[in-house]
Amino acid sequence: MPLRDLPGTDLRYYLIAFDGDGDERSDDPDGTISDLIINEIETTPVTDVFILSHGWRGDLPAAQEQYDKWIGAMAAMASDRERIRQQRPDFRSLIVGFHWPSEPFGEEDFEDVDFSVDTATIDSQVDRWAERLADTPTARQALRTIFEAAADDPIPQQLSQEVVDAYLALDREAGLGSDGAGAAPGSDRSGFDPEAAFQESFDEDFGLFGISLGGLLAPLKQLSFWKMKGRARRVGEGGGHAFFERIVNTRADLRVHLMGHSFGCIVVTSMVAGPPDAGGPSRQASSMALVQGAVSHWAYCSDIPHEPGTAGYFQPFVARRDVLGPVVATTSGHDRALAWWYPKAAGVAGQVDFVPGVPAKYGAVGVAGIQGPGVDVSTAKIGSADENYGFEPGKVYNLTSDTVIKEGSFFSGAHSDIAHPELAHAVWEAIIAAP
Repeated sequence: MPLRDLPGTDLRYYLIAFDGDGDERSDDPDGTISDLIINEIETTPVTDVFILSHGWRGDLPAAQEQYDKWIGAMAAMASDRERIRQQRPDFRSLIVGFHWPSEPFGEEDFEDVDFSVDTATIDSQVDRWAERLADTPTARQALRTIFEAAADDPIPQQLSQEVVDAYLALDREAGLGSDGAGAAPGSDRSGFDPEAAFQESFDEDFGLFGISLGGLLAPLKQLSFWKMKGRARRVGEGGGHAFFERIVNTRADLRVHLMGHSFGCIVVTSMVAGPPDAGGPSRQASSMALVQGAVSHWAYCSDIPHEPGTAGYFQPFVARRDVLGPVVATTSGHDRALAWWYPKAAGVAGQVDFVPGVPAKYGAVGVAGIQGPGVDVSTAKIGSADENYGFEPGKVYNLTSDTVIKEGSFFSGAHSDIAHPELAHAVWEAIIAAP
């Protein structure tokens, strides 16, 4: 069903799905969902469209569960909903949950990932990971070499040269660049070092690479991370941007608000900005919330301190002011997935600077906030569910949220602890402040 009624509320939302290449899926028996959405905008008095993008959720039921929780938190803010109706009596919303396939990290709790392998499952594992990383003869042979080695000895003292070479071949076949902090999401990393990734799997302080997550297979998680980061950008710049353009150009008075979580922050930023050769959106978005963003904290700046003269990939998004109203980015030191996994996955083992207040070369918005010159950034602390933030149009706010985004598993920390009234209110504040 393209429309889901949210239990216990007066709200419903569309769930639209795109494939890994950024093309809208056409297998819904109710028709093309984007056409249904555009038709509703054209034929009903909708004033505001809300587009939400999940991060590490692998399938439609999981995405639906996340959207139910988040939209439910927003719907529960009765005073905020009344405020926007007082400000704009004609206010009427249309909500869209944007689904994209992030199956290599489909599980939010990383400890649930099964990396076991035996000789009976090698063929199925090769098929599974070829589909996720690169389905070429070279990639398949590399995967077979890796899985056969894992079946023989899953936790060797070090990787054999044959396995190292197989991982490097797989990295090349996956098309992942290693172009530094200013590169496009998916290529904004240092060089891939399979042995370093494997040795990290023995670090007891870094549970995400714990032995239980794969030993010899641990580097597959690193490759999966960057593959999904690149996919988030590709989906956003492709079908996501085309979808955004269709919506904003339906009516000149329409307001469009976006919210992304985790890799979904890459999706919604790319959705608005479009690919580099697009020159930006034809019309600005109204507001944007980047919740625990798994995107480089330098991605929006004009000059990365660690790479002088290099701008972040999304700097044009800021320079053009692609969002007319406020952009709010949450941060939390309790987000273990971003505080530890994210920079480690960049291939900087032993080189990550965790000194408080000193952003490292590789780090995430969800921990350090949006950093660097060329961005009009203010810092605020999350308050109560009736806090007056005084958000202003055209400004970026790093919202320190440690007191609210704080619960979770040992492995992922508070990465997905986002359905709170205090956070929902802060997003409403940005929406209400949008011109």
